[in-house]
Amino acid sequence: MLALIGGTSLMFADLPPLAKERVATPFGPVDVLCGDMLMLMRHQGGYPPHRINSRAQMAALAIRGADRVVAVGSSGSLKKEIPPGSVVIPHDYLSWGDIPSIHDHAIAHVRPEIDLELHRELVRLVPGSIPRGVYVQTRGPRIETIAEVQALARIADVVGMTIASEATLAQELDLRFAAICTVDNYAHGLGGEMLTYEHLLESARVHRQERGEMVRRIAEELA
Repeated sequence: MLALIGGTSLMFADLPPLAKERVATPFGPVDVLCGDMLMLMRHQGGYPPHRINSRAQMAALAIRGADRVVAVGSSGSLKKEIPPGSVVIPHDYLSWGDIPSIHDHAIAHVRPEIDLELHRELVRLVPGSIPRGVYVQTRGPRIETIAEVQALARIADVVGMTIASEATLAQELDLRFAAICTVDNYAHGLGGEMLTYEHLLESARVHRQERGEMVRRIAEELA
């Protein structure tokens, strides 16, 4: 079963009609939207990025029967040639902060990766997307400093606060995983605007129709 994870970038998009279900997990309960597919909004309860219970959320998807996960995440561009409004389908990721694990009481190494077949499907289903890129995760809720952006730009293309955690947990739970990064702004120091959370919300409003259509295509083709 396909599971879709959404966040700020899908906040105003028209989403599939699904029924809410509370799923119990060893890490806490999670609300999952259920039907022919599963959908989970990562900021449920209003939690900021650094307080999201990613272990509970990913475990809930696995318990509810997911075998594939597509995560949609708001991101900032680290490269001038990737302007706001772009969509990047990352082929790899890294993190500059702690990554959660479901393995608190056992040694269990996993090989983190993006599922190549699912990645190819997303490139096909999101016309005009940038088909490759490296996503780097930093610890929110603050944005990155100009110096951090300059350093990150040497090793990655877009920056966000959630997807590397979700990707790694998916691997631990034997879930195939791929991601879609909506580029909502240039990272700090690359653009002229003052970056705030309200700026991200405005981007979500402006692009709500195309992002709703993107979710619809994914649901129709992959669910």
